Amino acid sequence: MHTPEQIERALEQVLLRVERPGRYVGGEFNAVSKPWNSIQVRVALIFPDIYEIGMPNLGLAIFYDLLNRQPGILAERVYLPWVDMEAMLKRDGIPLFSLETKHPVSDFDVLAISIPYEQLYTNVLQVFDLSGLPLRSIERDETMPIVIAGGHACYNPEPLADFIDLFVIGEGEEAIIEIAQVVGEMKAANLSRNEQLARLAQLAGVYVPRFYEVDYQEDGVVAAIKPIREDVPFPVLKRVVPILPAPPTRFVVPNIDTVHNRAPIEIMRGCTRGCRFCHAGFVARPVRERSIDEIVMAVEDAVAQTGFEEIALLSLSSSDYTDVLNLVRTLGERFAGQRLSINLPSLRLETTSVELMESLRNNKRGGFTFAPEAATERMRNIINKSMPDRQVLEVARAVYSKGWRTIKLYFMIGHPSEKLEDVKAIADLSLAILAEGRNLHGRKATVNVSVSTFIPKPHTPFQWVPMDAIEQITAKQSLLKRELCGKGLRVSWNDPDETLLEALLSRGDRRLGSVIRRAWELGSRFDAWNEWRKHDAWVQALSEAGLDFHHYTHRTRPVDEVFPWDHIDIAVKKSFLAQDYLMSRRGETRVDCREKCFACGILPKLAIMRSKIPADAWKCPPVAPKIEPDEVSAI
Repeated sequence: MHTPEQIERALEQVLLRVERPGRYVGGEFNAVSKPWNSIQVRVALIFPDIYEIGMPNLGLAIFYDLLNRQPGILAERVYLPWVDMEAMLKRDGIPLFSLETKHPVSDFDVLAISIPYEQLYTNVLQVFDLSGLPLRSIERDETMPIVIAGGHACYNPEPLADFIDLFVIGEGEEAIIEIAQVVGEMKAANLSRNEQLARLAQLAGVYVPRFYEVDYQEDGVVAAIKPIREDVPFPVLKRVVPILPAPPTRFVVPNIDTVHNRAPIEIMRGCTRGCRFCHAGFVARPVRERSIDEIVMAVEDAVAQTGFEEIALLSLSSSDYTDVLNLVRTLGERFAGQRLSINLPSLRLETTSVELMESLRNNKRGGFTFAPEAATERMRNIINKSMPDRQVLEVARAVYSKGWRTIKLYFMIGHPSEKLEDVKAIADLSLAILAEGRNLHGRKATVNVSVSTFIPKPHTPFQWVPMDAIEQITAKQSLLKRELCGKGLRVSWNDPDETLLEALLSRGDRRLGSVIRRAWELGSRFDAWNEWRKHDAWVQALSEAGLDFHHYTHRTRPVDEVFPWDHIDIAVKKSFLAQDYLMSRRGETRVDCREKCFACGILPKLAIMRSKIPADAWKCPPVAPKIEPDEVSAI
C-alpha cells in the first residue's frame, strides 16, 4: 500500500528525470481538492492518454465540475504517464495516482474512464496495470473500484467487454451522478460485485457486459446477443440529457501547454445533416441548443475564471445553430476591444460561414477550414453532403476576398463507390482553390489538404459496406502526393495501418478482448501515436486468436446481418439506417431533417423524455411522417 505522502516523496526523486514534469504535479489554478476522509464517494476521472491530450477534453471537464458540486462526492483527475515516467513508476513501485491528492487509483470507489476513440483501448489496460488492478472485470471483486467507461468509442462496447464493469451508453451528465450515489448507498451494504453491478444495471443507459452473452455462427458472424438475467435492459437504450446543463466555466488551467489552450463552450449538441459516414452525427441525436444569453454568460464567466484568451464555441456543426449570426454579433459586441479570440471550429462550406468568421474579426493569418469530404458531386451525393462544385469555388473566392490567405480542406478517400477520377478530382479542386487565392494574394495564398481514409463506423448507414483495400488506399494517397506537390500546397494523410486498426476495433466483437490484451502484452500502447503503434503486434495477436482483419474490416455485410453492437440502441432505427444505405447506392440524398422529418426513430423512442421539457428544446419536427414500405421493410 502507498499513501499520498509516500507518493509525494517518491515523486520528488523522479520528476527531474522525466520529460515535462508539469504533467504529474497537479496544483493547477481552479483544481478542486476536497477533504478525502470526510467524503463518502470518491471518483477518479481517467483519460487514458497523456496530460496534454486529456486536459482539454470537454467531457472530463463537465464531469469534474458536476461531481465536485455534489456534497459527499469528490472527483480527481488521472492521466496516463508518458513512457519515461511509466518506466520510473515501475522501477520504484509507484502506483498510478490522482493529480489532486496523489491517492493511488486503487483507493477510489469509482474509476470513470473516458474513451473518445478506439486507439485508446490498450491504454486502458495500461491504466489497470499501473494501478495494480486485475485487467479483467471478472477478476475484480467488491473491495476494488467499480470501473465504468463512456465516450463515443463505447457505442460499440464489445471489444472492451472483458475489462470494463459497466458502460454508460450515451450522455453521462445525469448517469455519472446517479452511479456515484448508488455506489455510496452500496458501500455499507456488503454486497458482492455481481450484486453491485446488478443494481447499477437498473439505471438508464447502463450496460453491464457480464449479464449478456453472445452466440456466433460457424463463420464467426454474430448469431445472437441476449441477456442472461431477466432484470437487465435489452436492448440498452442510450442515455439522453433532455436539456443541456449549465456549461462548466471554471476550467482547470493547465501547468503546461496542451493541444488546445482555450475555454470550450458547447453551444449545441447533435446534428441533423445526416452525413452517412459520420458516427457522431447519428449517435448524438437529437439536436439541443443553448440560448444566446446562456452562451454569452458562460463566455464571460470562463474568461473571468480562467484568463484564457481563446474561446471555442463547440458543436458538430456550429453554423447550424439556429440564430448563429445573432450569437456571433452579440459576442462580437460584448467582447469588442478585449483581444479575446472566439472561434467556431465546425463550419459548413457555405457563404454564411464566411460572414460568421468575418463578424468575429479573428486573426486571418490562422486560416479558414472547411470539410467538403468529396470533390465530385457524385461522391458528395453518395455520402449525403451534397453541394455543387461551383458553390465550393464561390466560397473559396469569398474567403480569400475577405483577407484570409490559407484555406484548409478536409477530404476523405476509400469509400467502396469511389473511383480514381473521384480521387483525382480532389487534386483538381484543391488546385482550383489555390488558383483563386493566387489571383488575390499571389504566392502568399496557400491550401492545406488533409486526407483521411473512410472507415465504416457502427450505427451509420455505411456500417454495411467494406473498407477499401490497403493497396488501393496507398495507390490513392500516392496519386494525391504526385498531383499536389507544388508551392503553396501542403498535404497530410492517415497511415493506412492506423486506419486498419481503428476499423478493426470500432467494428469488433467480444472475441477481440483477447486480441487487445495480447497486443498490449506485446508492447502495444499509445496506438494513436504513429511512432508507438506496433502493427506487427496486432497482426500476431489476431493470428494467435484465430482471427483476421478481413472479417471485421473488408467484408460486405448482408443487410440483415446481426452486428456486435445491435443490442446498443442509439434511438435511430436500424431500418432507417438500412434505408439510407440503400439510398446512397442510388446516389439519392436527404435534406436536413430539421426541414423534413424522416422518422429515424428518435421521437417515439424518447417520447416520454421529450414530454417533460419545453416544446422548442429539441430541434425536431413535432410529428414524424410515415415512411412507405421499401426493400428494408423486413428488418
